[in-house]
Amino acid sequence: MRIFLFSRQKSGRKYNAHSHNPYEKPKTVKSIILTTLILTTTIYISYAITKLINNHPGQFNGERAFLDAAYQLSLGPRVLGSTAHQKVRSWIISELKAAGWVVENQDANWKGYPIHNIVAKRGNGNQWVILGAHYDSRLVSDRDPDPTLRNQPVPGANDGASGVAVLLELARCLPRNLDKTIWLVFFDAEDNGNLAGNEWIIGSQAFVGNLSEKPDQAIIIDMIGDIDLNIYKEKNSNYEITESIWGVADRLGYEEFILEPKYRILDDHIPFLEAGIPAVDIIDFDYPFWHTTQDTLDKISAQSLQVVGYTLCVWLMEINY
Repeated sequence: MRIFLFSRQKSGRKYNAHSHNPYEKPKTVKSIILTTLILTTTIYISYAITKLINNHPGQFNGERAFLDAAYQLSLGPRVLGSTAHQKVRSWIISELKAAGWVVENQDANWKGYPIHNIVAKRGNGNQWVILGAHYDSRLVSDRDPDPTLRNQPVPGANDGASGVAVLLELARCLPRNLDKTIWLVFFDAEDNGNLAGNEWIIGSQAFVGNLSEKPDQAIIIDMIGDIDLNIYKEKNSNYEITESIWGVADRLGYEEFILEPKYRILDDHIPFLEAGIPAVDIIDFDYPFWHTTQDTLDKISAQSLQVVGYTLCVWLMEINY
């Protein structure tokens, strides 16, 4: 909590508290009591506002999430083994700890692939929800329309940075006293399938493969920053949870969540589903810059991040099953 004290100035000259002002009436007990009451009321209102901010899902800030995406892009492509990949991992951990989460590194060798997942934990409620996104970017832009650029790494504004940005903002705005157990998981090594010597969704496979218990549900967000956001229901996803999330978005008036199924996606929700854990993929796959050098910051928007982040905030506050 901050209390801002402002010094008063007399018109035309500085006010000296030690000088005698013949026109100033001496303070009475009544004026002192009134001053004290005003100060006490100000402190209480400041505390109440702070408490409201800390416990209200409306405080998800899409502009701040956009800045998180911009920072990731400033590091360069977060491809496996790169300096940018190491830096973004350290930064994510720092941001999570600053927001008051318990953070664990999951360093593993999965099927011969070294992976570095990040897991942030909060709460001790009976209901256990995992929200995940991948933080790596693709090694090459093999879908770029310019053949000369197809060996370049993908910048990964939408495909990577957008999901991380929403999770980090959720880390800041979710109430500390939420009566659920929440894990925010940042998956490594998701995005290099169909490349020689690589597979898809390695980080999430390693994560699920090392779970000793099953969460109640897992929500994956991927490619959710597109300026022209259109999120259809993903066909592999759990029906009940999908209906629940899309229902919240519909009630909020977010037409970006399309009330129809369209794609069947191989994404980080698949290992959860294969393990018998209800899971949903929130993804806009109608993105013309997917796996190209044009997946840059100008292709995403704070408003799209706001739509997804606020929907998830409200859903997390409401779910009880």
